[in-house]
Amino acid sequence: MLHKSEYFENMKNDPRDPSHWHTLYLDKSIPFSADAKAAFLYDSGRKSRQFLLPFVRVMSRFFIILMQLFKAISPNLINAPKLLHKSLYLGMKYMVSPEANYLILRHFYLGSEILKFIKDNVKGAGEIPMNPLKPLSVNEVKDDLFLEHDLNLYNFIINLNAAIAEKGLKVEKVDRPDFSALTEGEIPFEDFRDKWSNFMDLSTAIEIFTPVYQFFLTDNDFWRASNSLQLDEVIGIYATTIMDCPEKLIGLNNKHPMIPLPTYGAAFRLTLHGLSTEILHALLVDAKKKMTQDPVAV
Repeated sequence: MLHKSEYFENMKNDPRDPSHWHTLYLDKSIPFSADAKAAFLYDSGRKSRQFLLPFVRVMSRFFIILMQLFKAISPNLINAPKLLHKSLYLGMKYMVSPEANYLILRHFYLGSEILKFIKDNVKGAGEIPMNPLKPLSVNEVKDDLFLEHDLNLYNFIINLNAAIAEKGLKVEKVDRPDFSALTEGEIPFEDFRDKWSNFMDLSTAIEIFTPVYQFFLTDNDFWRASNSLQLDEVIGIYATTIMDCPEKLIGLNNKHPMIPLPTYGAAFRLTLHGLSTEILHALLVDAKKKMTQDPVAV
């Protein structure tokens, strides 16, 4: 199990040369799991992010634009989700850092828990179908994990709002929310490969994965996946309405889903999507701990 929090907690500050990542780790203004935050910041300090990412980002966006032209002519010529996920699996296992893989798998796990939390706290929503994704190893990526994650988000919102329209359900403040869907402690992931080839940080990996995602899927599938990132605002509003803390949406950056953004920026927005999920989950976990410690409080 990764414990990069110890790395930052034991770091000594040099007043003449303070660490950017150490500073952000110590700052507690935004809710965030300590282990996940440490993993993200440690990973962000890798040389690949500083020296490789700028070049990869330019090439990645150029390739996405070229592929967009190709997909405009032949939108459905290539549709190989199994080959896509095989490629993603190989990249994650042999090239991506253990911290980045930890954060990627956490994202699917936490996303499923947040959707379940919303469902549990909308009275009468018990019949809404769910497809929880809780991978514990990189091997599970091969089961169309990324594609299923996108579909889950859309289908949840569609099914929830269909139930709201048909049954008169409401997403509203809950005085004592049901937090049973949320994991407080460590998630029992299998050990991540950590060899010399696992050098690539999360942001660089996402920049490379995004055009690969576009190449192997139909134009509609990639367009849908890119637009799904802005649904962070929708999910955030549902959760903060239940918690009655709309001001907490300040930590969310993927907004305005009715105004789709160009696909060439999808990789950066995907990184923001991961951060938004971590922040929202941490907010809910903090509330769960508070209610456990003080049964009268929410």
